[in-house]
Amino acid sequence: MARITGPVWKQSRRLSFSVLETGEELTKRNYAPGQHGPTHRVKLSNYGLQLREKQRVRFMYGVNERQFHNTFVKASKMEGVTGYNFLCLLECRLDNIVYRMNFSRTRRGARQLVNHGHILVNGKKVDIPSYRCKAGDVIEVKENSKGMAAIKDALEASRSTVAFVTVDVENKKGTFVRLPERHELNTEINEALIVEFYNR
Repeated sequence: MARITGPVWKQSRRLSFSVLETGEELTKRNYAPGQHGPTHRVKLSNYGLQLREKQRVRFMYGVNERQFHNTFVKASKMEGVTGYNFLCLLECRLDNIVYRMNFSRTRRGARQLVNHGHILVNGKKVDIPSYRCKAGDVIEVKENSKGMAAIKDALEASRSTVAFVTVDVENKKGTFVRLPERHELNTEINEALIVEFYNR
């Protein structure tokens, strides 16, 4: 299975964007990694800006290049605004919903929970991180996995959940209520640049 590996903080600094959506990666050193990072700034072309935006979103959701492109193709065939449809499809991934419900501190951790069979969707085990959830789906932690320290720590450390999911913390269970609205997603993302990148 293809995975995105490597240091997340370096990726964030290279892209000038918080891949973890916490901003922690850029607080101390808000410049590119490497010995020339603080002084060497390159002015990006239009293509460079489009590519950087694509990489920001791809690394944020932890999706490999083929999956990312295939998701964009599906979004482009749907009715409505392609960029918004694309972000919605990424948000509907099971690993992302597990992360949004605060069962894990990061999307990588959420993907691991799904891969290892700790997550149920509507009462059935699903171990495919890219599984597309639908509005109304009930996502919960498997009964014999509810005592896991990583899940407890993530729930305790969570600040709040997004409005399009509801969570029962005590029973480690939640519902994907509806598709997110654009203003509920990361405002730093310019999805129009990604659409331009693939429509070149």
